Amino acid sequence: MAIGGRLATTCCARSALEKFIRFNQHVNLMANWFAKEQPKATQRASFEFLFNRVQPFSQSMALYVLGFLLACFSWLGWSRVLNRSAFYLLLLALAIHTFGLVSRMYLQERPPVTNLYSSAIFIGWGAVIVSLILERIFRDGIGAACAGAIGFITLIIAHHLAGSGDTLEMLQAVLDTNIWLATHVVAITTGYSAMFLAGMLAIIYVVRGVFTRSLKKQTADSLARMTYGVVCFATLFSFVGTVLGGIWADQSWGRFWGWDPKENGAVLIVLWCAIILHARWGGFIRQRGLMIMAIFGNVVTSFSWFGVNMLGVGLHSYGFMQKAFPWLVGFMVSQLALMLIAAMPLERWRSFVCQRLGRRCLRWCEYQRQPDGGTVVSEERA
Repeated sequence: MAIGGRLATTCCARSALEKFIRFNQHVNLMANWFAKEQPKATQRASFEFLFNRVQPFSQSMALYVLGFLLACFSWLGWSRVLNRSAFYLLLLALAIHTFGLVSRMYLQERPPVTNLYSSAIFIGWGAVIVSLILERIFRDGIGAACAGAIGFITLIIAHHLAGSGDTLEMLQAVLDTNIWLATHVVAITTGYSAMFLAGMLAIIYVVRGVFTRSLKKQTADSLARMTYGVVCFATLFSFVGTVLGGIWADQSWGRFWGWDPKENGAVLIVLWCAIILHARWGGFIRQRGLMIMAIFGNVVTSFSWFGVNMLGVGLHSYGFMQKAFPWLVGFMVSQLALMLIAAMPLERWRSFVCQRLGRRCLRWCEYQRQPDGGTVVSEERA
């Protein structure tokens, strides 16, 4: 009985091995046939395997964090060495990020933005590019810090969005047009990138001004110029993207504008940018007012990007995600809290040395020691 059982087991194992060998032979024959008849598809499949093994966005996230930390440490000391190291490290992260973005375009044969996942990747990519340009111009570590922070945050958002399913999914029927994906969608998401960058610059202004003594007058002026320029950039791309979206809607649904939630969200960004610029030009706001309004731009943009999808209504509800609702609300509340902190009296800002002289409030007081032991105060009106 024992011998018979062993013989049966051996026969079963031999049969299974033969089936395994035959299966592999058929797979090899099929692979050779595909390589001969469909060479492009075979190459794309091989490249997708490599893309999944490399995981470029995960590599970029780690480098963005390191770049952000180096940029922050540069404000404490060794600014030139750390700034330069952070800049080149972030350039490397951007190169890997770009490789991942272009790889997705090659695999899908589509423009860079096709769903919520790819929009997060593209928004971070665009914001990092603009941030590094600002860093190259001002060389103060602020652009590098923004690049690292936004690059990491947007890729984290994309990582969690990837958990909902295939990120290289088939397009919705109404989105199946490369020309509008390459114009309207890219322009709109570029506007998102700029708005979030302006908000990040404003957050740095508020945090450094309220909680530290490192916000000097020169740094504040640089942040104000950066924020103003980025808001102008966001206005242009948001307006152009919204108009192009209306033309696409006219071709798809027979009307240019239908007060759809997504359309309303897009025009809200344009209107808020216009309000910021006109308030600045009209003298209604100065540096601090500009920063407070830029932070609220984060709320408007996040609502247009994610919030309208969570309403579950309208022709643009392509990416409804109920689980993201608490995170969106938490983000909006945090931005409103930062606005309240920024609106505190200047006497509560650690970077502002305020002295009451009659009805005047002096700020940015920089005390310089004199040879005789006295001090000279250079001042700017609040």
